[in-house]
Amino acid sequence: MSDHPIRNGPRPRAVAVLAVAALMAALMAALGTVGASPAYAAADDTEPPTAPGPITVVASGTTWIELAWAASTDNVGVVGYVVSARFEDNGRTWSTDTNSIRITDLGPSRTYIFSVAGLDAAGNRSPSSGTLRLTMPPGDDQAPSAPGQPVAYDVAATLVWLRWTPSIENVVLDRYEVYRVDAGGQLALVRELYQYPPSPTITQVSGLMPNTTYTFVVRARDEAGNWSALSPPATVTTLPPPPSCAVRTVVRQWPDGLVANLVVKNTGTTAVRGWTMSWRFWAAQQLRGLWGAQVVDRTSSYLRVRDAGYNALIPPGGSVSVGFIATGTQAPEEVTLNGGTCVVADK
Repeated sequence: MSDHPIRNGPRPRAVAVLAVAALMAALMAALGTVGASPAYAAADDTEPPTAPGPITVVASGTTWIELAWAASTDNVGVVGYVVSARFEDNGRTWSTDTNSIRITDLGPSRTYIFSVAGLDAAGNRSPSSGTLRLTMPPGDDQAPSAPGQPVAYDVAATLVWLRWTPSIENVVLDRYEVYRVDAGGQLALVRELYQYPPSPTITQVSGLMPNTTYTFVVRARDEAGNWSALSPPATVTTLPPPPSCAVRTVVRQWPDGLVANLVVKNTGTTAVRGWTMSWRFWAAQQLRGLWGAQVVDRTSSYLRVRDAGYNALIPPGGSVSVGFIATGTQAPEEVTLNGGTCVVADK
C-alpha cells in the first residue's frame, strides 16, 4: 500500500482541459453558435435579397388562393416575404416566413395583381417578383335586378342629370351602365358608374344637342359578370340654347350677413320656358332664406336654384327676380341662366 496521501481534486492535466473548454465556451458565447452570423452582422448588412422567383398558383377557390414562389437568396439570410395584392385602386399586404402563403377573404370574379418581395434580418427588401394577374373564379350565377326607371332632372341645353332606384344584388355590384337609345332601338353607351366603393345612383349625361328629345335606359352588372335586364326607358327633351341674359343685383350688407335681390332679364329673342340659375356662393356662407326660386343643390363654390313654377316663363325682354338672405358678405357673382353666363347690367 502506498503511503502517499489520497488527492480528492482533479489531476493537473484535467484542470488544463477544463480551462480550455471554459475559454472555448466563452468565445462561442461571444460569437454565437457554430454556423450563425455574428451579432453585429444584421446591423452592418446593407445588401438586399434577390428577387423571389415567379409566383405560381397552388390552389384556389372563389374567395381564397394559395401561392408559392422560388425563394430569394441573401448574403446573410432571408427571414420572410411581403405579399401584395392590388384590386383597382385598392391594395392589401400580407407577411409570411416561408415562400408560400394562403390568402382568404378575396372577392369572387375580382381581378387581382399579386407581387412578392423578400426581407432579410437587417430589414433590406428585395426587388419585387414579377407580377401575377389573376381573376378569381366566379362565385355568383345570379344577375342583379333591373334598375328602376331613370328620372331626368335639372335638364339644360346640352346636359341632363339622371337618377334611378338601385338594383338588388345578392353578392357585390360592379357598375351601372347608362345607354342612349338611338333610332331603331340601338344602344349607345354614354356613362359608366362604378360601385366600388358604392356610390349614389345619380349621373350626368353631357354633350347633348339643345332642344332635342333623348331616351335613356340603365342596366347593372355584378362582379361575376352577370347583367341585369334593362330598366324602363326615360325620355327627356333638352332645353333650347342658353338664352342671352343680363343681371342686376341689389345687396344690403351688415357685418356678418346680407340680403340680395337678383333681377335676371331675358335679352334674347326666344322665350325661356323653365330655368335654372346659379351664382357664386362660398362654402362658409349659409343660406337663411330664399324667394322666387327653389334650391336644386349647392357645391363648395356655387348655389343652384330653379324656377318656382309660377315664374318659369321668361318672355323676350322679360325678367325674373330671385332674392335670398345669407351669412357672410360675399355678393352674388358669375350668375348663369340655363347654363348661359349673364352679363352684369348697369340698370
